[in-house]
Amino acid sequence: MNVIVTGRHVEVTDALRTYAEDKIRKFDKFDANITEANFIFSLEKYRHKVEALLKINGHVIPAESVTEEMYSSIDEVLDKLGRRVKKYKEKMDSHRKGDDRSIKAGAEYTEDLPAEEQTGPLIIKSKRFNPKPMTSEEAAMQMDLLENEFFAFVNAANNDINVVYKRKDGNVGLIEPDR
Repeated sequence: MNVIVTGRHVEVTDALRTYAEDKIRKFDKFDANITEANFIFSLEKYRHKVEALLKINGHVIPAESVTEEMYSSIDEVLDKLGRRVKKYKEKMDSHRKGDDRSIKAGAEYTEDLPAEEQTGPLIIKSKRFNPKPMTSEEAAMQMDLLENEFFAFVNAANNDINVVYKRKDGNVGLIEPDR
């Protein structure tokens, strides 16, 4: 597993780096084929923030924690990641249908748009992404892992752009174009 540790407005000491690397190595027990772990440490006044991204078979599992101490932020973010990796493994085991396709989240974030370019309702943020072909079940799982309210994807069956979304009743809806 490739572990990347970076700091924003904070110097990442060897002790901090070793602590994070040792803790993330314990995720090997999940046998989840984790290819990369990315930690970003940041300090804002007395807020110690740790952001973490795990890449597992092309899936991206994010977590974030803010506490008053960096080590407790690391522990908290790893607890969140542990729960999410376990949830991912359970979903993969229950949704496995014999094919070994993987989901890749290819989102690229863009800058906020200036207000003077807007007419009508304000679009305050624009996001571009490279949609990957997948089934609606895989898209629903990716939406759940990213903890989003919706997820746009290319349907592998017909190459149309579809959207899955969380409904108020807790179920998932699917929007398909009418042709």
